[in-house]
Amino acid sequence: MPKMRYIILQHQNHLEFIEMPSDYAYQLSALNLRLNKEVSKLTAAEVPVLPLAIAECDTLELLQESSKIENGLNYINRLEQSFASVEEKSYPLISLLTEIRALQAQLEQWYEEEAEA
Repeated sequence: MPKMRYIILQHQNHLEFIEMPSDYAYQLSALNLRLNKEVSKLTAAEVPVLPLAIAECDTLELLQESSKIENGLNYINRLEQSFASVEEKSYPLISLLTEIRALQAQLEQWYEEEAEA
């Protein structure tokens, strides 16, 4: 079984728990911090509201049934969709989308290789 790592994101007043392959967890945390830094520079009317990465851990046991762990690829797909729908005119949004899509491609390849193994 592959080693997984968990990223805890704070989204306004609730937490999100993302399960990532351990080799890619840091990339998601770093991407999240960069997106949070850059999102304020967007001038579009509809800008995604991002959670903030607050922690990473190797093991995670949720104690409330209402809390769920989201697959990292599902999360990054959702993130890509939210940024792809932004109609930005001034800020070079393409650089942010490129970073998101690069991690998305890496995760897709990782999950394909795991499915074959």
